[in-house]
Amino acid sequence: MEWVAGLLFVAVILVLLAGFPVAFTLGGTALIFAGFGVMGGGFNEALLSGLPNRIFGIMTNETLVAVPLFVFMGVTLERARIAEELLDTLSSLFGTLRGGLGISVTLVGMLLAASTGIVGATVVTMGLLSLPTMLKRGYSPEIAAGTICASGTLGQIIPPSIILVLLGDVMTTAYQHAQLEMGIYAPKTVSVGDLFAGALIPGLMLVCLYVLYILGVAFFRPTVMPAHCQEQGQAISIGQVLRALLPPLLLILAVLGSILNGLATPTEAAGVGGMGALLLAVSRRQLDLERLREIMRSTLRISSMVFLILIGASIFSLVFRGYGGDDGVRAVLEALPGGVIGAVIVVMLVMFLLGFVLDFIEITFVVVPIVGPVLLAMGLDPVWLGIMIAINLQTSFLTPPFGFALFYLRGVAPASVTTAQIYRGAVPFVAIQLLALLLLAMFPGLVTWLPSRIYAS
Repeated sequence: MEWVAGLLFVAVILVLLAGFPVAFTLGGTALIFAGFGVMGGGFNEALLSGLPNRIFGIMTNETLVAVPLFVFMGVTLERARIAEELLDTLSSLFGTLRGGLGISVTLVGMLLAASTGIVGATVVTMGLLSLPTMLKRGYSPEIAAGTICASGTLGQIIPPSIILVLLGDVMTTAYQHAQLEMGIYAPKTVSVGDLFAGALIPGLMLVCLYVLYILGVAFFRPTVMPAHCQEQGQAISIGQVLRALLPPLLLILAVLGSILNGLATPTEAAGVGGMGALLLAVSRRQLDLERLREIMRSTLRISSMVFLILIGASIFSLVFRGYGGDDGVRAVLEALPGGVIGAVIVVMLVMFLLGFVLDFIEITFVVVPIVGPVLLAMGLDPVWLGIMIAINLQTSFLTPPFGFALFYLRGVAPASVTTAQIYRGAVPFVAIQLLALLLLAMFPGLVTWLPSRIYAS
């Protein structure tokens, strides 16, 4: 009945493209297919009795508690106007350097990524704050739009990232499932901390590649990135730089350092991050009762969306496996020419294309549990595979014409910036992303070295 599983997957994509809510599409379509299967005798209805246990497992999963806490941390920092102060400070610091504002936007995007991990919020915030300034200073709309979109998507890969928390939970299950199928009954585990450590070097590498590209454009095409002539009184002191940079940096180091050093679980570190963000907002006098209500509502909306999608994806996964879909996927991937390399290329291409129409949360919960165990059973490193998936999804977020980051920026960009200019600006950064994927494929140690050093026993 593997063909029914394939039909289920196609039906879900079509219903999503029709505009129906993701969570209800995943769960509802799967239950309809299961119902017809039970009536036709092609689906074992006893499998549906496992649904309560699956949902209860989601409810009691301590790792997933980190999601609302990291969302709360990110939303609080966003409301505390940390990005605005960082951008003003770094713009003044790099102001006289040709391309300095573009570098400032990239660095602020990196810090926001490490603080919030929410791509949409970062792109919108940076679009509202920096795009008018970049255009006013004579930057070409293409360079300005591309820099903002690319730096905004860094939240996908730079830890602590929500996608890495979700991906870590899914990869753990997939890795254990793969080992059991290989006859390993004392399976090793992969943790969120492993993915955080594995993402550090690739994330910083991407930032460096972005900055090098901006400097290259500033050198070879100075007219599209004019230098800013600083007016008298605009000079910035070391104290102002430290006041803007030190608090968010200390918060990021406290959260990330406690996880990597084994002092706290991701959930505990997320709690520390949430409290630190609150204290930071209070110290900046950016927090009152009404703003706190807004933060709580926004956190509740985002967290509810994530967990509802997770429940729907769990139902979909159960029905998909009930029809033998995992066996069909395994047979297809193992039959591909090129062995494990061919299988990885095909899976990455499929995920890249799905990233045009599905959010990273849906792909993480729907596609990774299907292909993950098969690829890991072929001997791939789970941390390397997880980071490759994360950067691949980040690339699809940037790629015209359907990249989500482009839509986010289009929503806040002035009418003078055309959609075509946003698309053209994103293309060079897509090329940089593909270069990063190629480097990680050729040199997997860029991902695996740091986790092996930190967690070496």
